[in-house]
Amino acid sequence: MRNKFLGTGEKGYHPLRKFKVILSGLRFSMIDFSVSYKLVLSVLVIVPSLFLHQWVDSSIIILATVMMLTAEMFNTVVEAMCDYMQSDYDPKIGMIKDVAAAATGIAIFAWIVILVVEVYELFYKA
Repeated sequence: MRNKFLGTGEKGYHPLRKFKVILSGLRFSMIDFSVSYKLVLSVLVIVPSLFLHQWVDSSIIILATVMMLTAEMFNTVVEAMCDYMQSDYDPKIGMIKDVAAAATGIAIFAWIVILVVEVYELFYKA
């Protein structure tokens, strides 16, 4: 797609090209173990929740999973960009990576709490 501010890139816009890029990014992120196992755990909780017609619980799990996966993907991007820009150790880069990891850790903690609560409600209160 052509950048109207910089005047660079290709002319023309096709919406299917955007979906191709989205699917490519999802494919790359699903290869990462830290993303794939969390997605599997969420699916293992969502399926029984949907089967038992717990629509609100399923929605909460899906929302928490999307939040966690988004944070994990942003963390992966930040770490990859930092490694690309500075291959040697740099304390400033280390601080940037630590903050990105902390943000991801908060999202993962919230995801774990929601999964534990939902699993408890599904299997022990049902």
